[in-house]
Amino acid sequence: MSIPDSAPARRRFALEWKPAALITLGFVALLYGVEAINAADHQQLNADGIRPRDTDGLIGILWAPVLHADWEHLAGNTVPALVLGFLTLLSGIARGLAVSAIIWAVAGVGTWLTAQSGTVHIGASSLIFGWLTYLLTRGAFSRNVGQILLGLVLLFLYGSVLWGVLPGTPGISWQGHLFGAIGGIVAAALLARRAAASPV
Repeated sequence: MSIPDSAPARRRFALEWKPAALITLGFVALLYGVEAINAADHQQLNADGIRPRDTDGLIGILWAPVLHADWEHLAGNTVPALVLGFLTLLSGIARGLAVSAIIWAVAGVGTWLTAQSGTVHIGASSLIFGWLTYLLTRGAFSRNVGQILLGLVLLFLYGSVLWGVLPGTPGISWQGHLFGAIGGIVAAALLARRAAASPV
């Protein structure tokens, strides 16, 4: 198990927090911009979400995380996206973007393969679940004490949302949540060997 030297950790934090904050804020601003266009067009963009096992619905893998059913749906995702997206990028901008790409792909493909036909799946919650499980598990894979401690704090704060990977609530894409969460664990495992000391 590694215990990171605090001086390099502080230097990394000083270098990474500003771009991490800007990218996270930029992504959330994008979500609000897309929803503004979507709302003005009576939510017509939502048809471009993931349509399971429909070959035309494959393109939805690209668009689903930036689409939301309405402003309330987007508002519910905003704070978790800001917090968890920022913390993921603090592990390094390139690493954080790679993590997000893995989650995006795993969540999209998994949902397209397994969700009920005739439905459409949208929302940034697939990324949010993936960021959460990445942050919860990366310390176990990298054996980094700081990352494990952060994971425990996040488990206390956000652990209850993981029930969302189970079916039960109508209108909620539990498949997106489940495969987003799986994507986060996959990302943590794949990137563990390259993990450097984290500032958090």
